[in-house]
Amino acid sequence: MTAGPRRVVVAWSGASGIGYGLRLVEVLLAAGVRVELVYSAVTQVVARQELDLALPSSPEAAATQLRERFGAGEALQVYGREAWFAPIASGSNAADAMVVCPCSMGTLASIAQGLAKNLIDRAADVMLKERLPLVLAPRETPLSAIHLENMLRLARAGACILPANPGFYHRPQRVEDLIDFVVMRICDQIGVATDLLPRWGEANED
Repeated sequence: MTAGPRRVVVAWSGASGIGYGLRLVEVLLAAGVRVELVYSAVTQVVARQELDLALPSSPEAAATQLRERFGAGEALQVYGREAWFAPIASGSNAADAMVVCPCSMGTLASIAQGLAKNLIDRAADVMLKERLPLVLAPRETPLSAIHLENMLRLARAGACILPANPGFYHRPQRVEDLIDFVVMRICDQIGVATDLLPRWGEANED
């Protein structure tokens, strides 16, 4: 049996759906995975709007806040958006996988064009060039031709495009069930075992 990832980069960019990103970090830490987190400035706006969550601009303050929230210690690291000396900025110290969740169309476009203008873009660029798992979870609707072309370009480059589209066959009763569906599918893609919800063929067996 192949061992799961030891280090996963999680990036939160400015799309709606920060709850997906928070839950993903929680689940990864609970699975014993080291999480290296970076988030955009717009994420701070979205977090306050959607969850009344004030994310600090300082990586150190953010690490303290989120470690307390998740009951995590050094297994959770937070990097600034311009932290070019962070390990995740180089293929010589690449993580085992990376997830951008939620992924804005702006971040998706920047990664698709290889711009590497901030640490999120650069870390994703490292994943692609090193042929390591990169999962992008866009949360946007409807999609323009530009969005779709960028997604196709990234899929051809090796990224997994996993829209934050929850299923309903498990008969969700709470918003948290919808979030867990997407988080479980993300974890499947990077090899982290989870049992958050019944899977197809397991639910409603009377």
